Amino acid sequence: LLRIGPKEDFFHCSKCNLCLSLSLRGQHKCIENVSRQDCPICLEDIHTSRVGAHVLPCGHLLHRTCYEDMLKEGYRCPLCMHSALDMTRYWRQLDDEVAQTPMPTEYQNMMVEILCNDCNVRSTVQFHLLGMKCKNCESYNTAQDGRCRQPLEEQ
Repeated sequence: LLRIGPKEDFFHCSKCNLCLSLSLRGQHKCIENVSRQDCPICLEDIHTSRVGAHVLPCGHLLHRTCYEDMLKEGYRCPLCMHSALDMTRYWRQLDDEVAQTPMPTEYQNMMVEILCNDCNVRSTVQFHLLGMKCKNCESYNTAQDGRCRQPLEEQ
């Protein structure tokens, strides 16, 4: 925001109606008049706040302090459920944990439909208690979108 720091370090995005750090030029997802919305965490106005705003990868805004508090509890945007930061390292760690954690016999061949909160792609994957990985973007930020079922060859 222009009122918090030197003018030379910011640019105005006319679609978002917001002053952003130069590092975000061409790197942010525009949401029309996003700064005219209230912070989804504290429900206070972002545009007139003296607290700096944090732009999430999905384009939504939170007060910087609300963003920091949110990260203590979770990693998802409270509005759209997209990952609020780069989770790649954590997803690779989860890959290892899934590989090292065998499922109980009754779940070993269970398939489930999922919806990925990061890329919005639906897919059918093997059920696992630790998480189900999106086939499209390899995120574990997924939600079960249907009942578990046995593969066709076992029914």
